[in-house]
Amino acid sequence: MTARILIVDDILPNVKLLEAKLKAEYYDVVTALNGVEALKKVVEESPDVVLLDVMMPGMDGFEVCRQIKANPQIAHIPVVMVTALTDTEDRVRGLENGADDFLSKPVNDVALMARVRSLVRLKMTIDEWRARETTASQLAVTEDTSSVMEQPVDKANVLVLEDMDFESNRIRDTLAKDESTVTLVQSGVDAISEINQKDFDLIIVSLNLTREDGLRFCAHLRSNEKSRAVPIIMLAEEGDMPRVAHGLEIGAHDYLMRPIDKNELLTRCRSQIRHKRFQDKLRTNYEMSLSLALTDPLTGVYNRRYLEAHLHKTLISARENRKPLGFLYMDIDFFKKVNDTYGHPVGDEILKGFAKRIKDGLRSFDLVARLGGEEFVAVLPDTTEDVAMIIAERLRKSVADTPFPCEVPEGALAITSSFGALVVSGTEVGNVSVAELIKSADDQLYEAKHGGRNCVYFKGKGKLPQT
Repeated sequence: MTARILIVDDILPNVKLLEAKLKAEYYDVVTALNGVEALKKVVEESPDVVLLDVMMPGMDGFEVCRQIKANPQIAHIPVVMVTALTDTEDRVRGLENGADDFLSKPVNDVALMARVRSLVRLKMTIDEWRARETTASQLAVTEDTSSVMEQPVDKANVLVLEDMDFESNRIRDTLAKDESTVTLVQSGVDAISEINQKDFDLIIVSLNLTREDGLRFCAHLRSNEKSRAVPIIMLAEEGDMPRVAHGLEIGAHDYLMRPIDKNELLTRCRSQIRHKRFQDKLRTNYEMSLSLALTDPLTGVYNRRYLEAHLHKTLISARENRKPLGFLYMDIDFFKKVNDTYGHPVGDEILKGFAKRIKDGLRSFDLVARLGGEEFVAVLPDTTEDVAMIIAERLRKSVADTPFPCEVPEGALAITSSFGALVVSGTEVGNVSVAELIKSADDQLYEAKHGGRNCVYFKGKGKLPQT
């Protein structure tokens, strides 16, 4: 796994030692000898992980970490503080400033490499979602994403797998400070049962269970669709570092050594909950942006932008599989008169009702899109001419036969629609472009409009008989 690591330490031999260890694992290494230089290189080099010494003259590591986490553009970069300090208060202070972990000097090589690999994976995941959100946001306006440190930590759902009652109760009481809902279980079976019923923000797993392997359960959590994205904190004892390192390798996010300090527990849990909620927010913004960009906000069907991209791929697939492709172009008759007579709110009700009626009359894998105004299209993969003609006439009839409920004195309006339809055979589909397909169906719709409306014109067949 290639990645760029920034080492920050004012003592050059320490820098060289860490640099040699990381380069031996094929990491790209950048160095800084003080806090000011570190902040500059974080912006310029965009490292995947920062290894940050605490005790530096001038600006110490705590302040450097705080400034990194205060900048929304770089706050997602993981920071590991490397220090000779062993006081829990110092670890908590660093974690409260946004550090993702502490490593004590002299650095344990197993712990170092496991932690770096774990945080690189986390950074790459966040980078991917940030890139997706940025791309999608260029297509639609969405809520601004705040930084990791601005995410709330209260009222989280936490699952604890621990078979020592005094330990699990202590965890529950500690997390009550943030009003978290803590579910306590003593077996993996019970944990999976809870995971299948609820969504969790954090899972805490003991590696010292008496009746089962906590490490194996961590691996199971990573393969389970419901828990794959949920952060895991391992609880371990002194001497468990090889197992902890293995846990980090298979996807756990953090660990705590016993005896557990309540303040460190609370701070580490808050850190993981922040990261989970930040990632969830990126994912939600991405999905919202995509939805706004690709669907019609009034009717909920796809818009022209999505249709053209989808049609392009559908034509390629139809050509490769030599399957026919049906295409319908639909227009609500005299829609302008509806708006002029009853107003746009009634017109909107008709558009929504029309889109729903068309969708309900098609197969689940057929696609409906609104081109604009009162014009809609439907894409019918793997559809022969005979079937497409039946579908088009059935849809026309479903619109004409039942008035549309809306806010008018009569309670409903009778509406008709005109259809232009065609099928491109499997042998011809490779010679047709998206623009040509739409234009050909539009020509048939034009014939339907001038052929009396409330009818279907099918390419090569003319006006279809009504049923």
